[in-house]
Amino acid sequence: MTRPSVVARFAICGLAATALLSGCVGAKESGDATDPSANADAKDVTLVISANDVKGGKNAAEAAWIEDEVIPAFVAQQKAKGVTAKVTFNGAGVEDEQYKTKLELNLRTGSGSDVFAADGIWLGELAAAGYVKPLDDVVGDAAKSWDGWDQISEAVQANLSFKDQRYGIPNGTDGRVLYVNKTLFAKAGLPADWQPTSWDEVLEAGRALKKLPGVTPIQVNAGVPMGEATTAQGFLPLLAGTGAPLYDEAKGTWQGATPGVTSVLEFYKAVYGEGLGDPRMQQDKAGRDQSFAEFAQNKIGILAEGDYFWRSVICPSEEDCGATSMKNRDEVVGWAKIPAETPGAGVEGQDFVSVSGGAGWMLSPKTKYPQQAWELMALMSSKEMQEKLSESQIRVSARADVNAETLKNDPLLSFISEEVLPITTYRPSDEAYNEVSLAIQQATADVVSGTAPQEAAATYAKSLTEAVGADHVAGG
Repeated sequence: MTRPSVVARFAICGLAATALLSGCVGAKESGDATDPSANADAKDVTLVISANDVKGGKNAAEAAWIEDEVIPAFVAQQKAKGVTAKVTFNGAGVEDEQYKTKLELNLRTGSGSDVFAADGIWLGELAAAGYVKPLDDVVGDAAKSWDGWDQISEAVQANLSFKDQRYGIPNGTDGRVLYVNKTLFAKAGLPADWQPTSWDEVLEAGRALKKLPGVTPIQVNAGVPMGEATTAQGFLPLLAGTGAPLYDEAKGTWQGATPGVTSVLEFYKAVYGEGLGDPRMQQDKAGRDQSFAEFAQNKIGILAEGDYFWRSVICPSEEDCGATSMKNRDEVVGWAKIPAETPGAGVEGQDFVSVSGGAGWMLSPKTKYPQQAWELMALMSSKEMQEKLSESQIRVSARADVNAETLKNDPLLSFISEEVLPITTYRPSDEAYNEVSLAIQQATADVVSGTAPQEAAATYAKSLTEAVGADHVAGG
């Protein structure tokens, strides 16, 4: 099955595209070739930043940081060099897909912002369509020699890299771990400092927790209602623990009914087939929220989740986290790295694995001021600016030096920064990912409902073939 190109898909936008583009600023000629030296000596520079942020609304802290910290600092920096810079922030506050659609339309025509925010998962689609280019092509030597790269691990840089080339600078990231309820662990005779070294040890702990009345031993997201949480929080970390990623970028192939995929589905079968997980939660649209509530109520022993859960779901403050807040979180909640299937069986021969996400800053290849736009993006990603952002928004920065300072009083986020980011992986940057993810969700749903793992894997491989074509499926 041949998938329509990204360009072809956008050709049908018609009048909608015209409407979206009518408000864009800084238009450039779409046919201009990339020239890193263009206007490098300009004394008057006009730049536009765009992000899905707006003061008083979505991502308000980041919007305020851009307007109140970044732009004044950049203008002053350029003034010291004898350059008059005018920087405009084109903020939005819409659904991510709506922001992405407008971004792609602007990039296609060469209209819009010079520096823009983009989710790392969008990169493959943008690059394949030619809407973005490697930083080395757009900026040249300045991007190669930036000292900030030394503070961003290769694993984190991968979130805005495609085919071994950097396309942007990550702005922040996260990581998945296994959360544990230490109170329940103590009742089950399990250690508070539990760190499993294999899937079998996770299942063994689940079996011990099963003896406690009213407790769901293990919650690992599954099923279609859980959506992307099934893929990112459950399936992909487990698959990384079998030795190979979902997508082989060099070969352009996806794992079909491979031994790794089947092993992951067998793990799901063990969890839900043995009654270690609650299958009803995986079939409910509110299932993930229910899992959050039950963990906060000391009803779940082990939960696979990202650091968002710690920061925004079970934080001690009811004002910040609502009904799922845990006043005694810091005493009751522990965490562990996600083990590979067996020691050394993970990607790159790792004993432990994780999956991360995150967005970052990229440059339009049509910018009239590539060097100045890069200087703006580099400033946004500097230690000073990233620390200012963290002052109003506790988060895991892409920079190790920033995390060392801003996260030192938060044990879980420090753990993510120091122990998880060096071993993490990212979701594939490919335009077919959403279809593949849906097929994965269905495969886990099938297993939770009683389908044999091998049969679920075969059905998944068939759906995968329909989505990406037989030539792009490895292992059946």
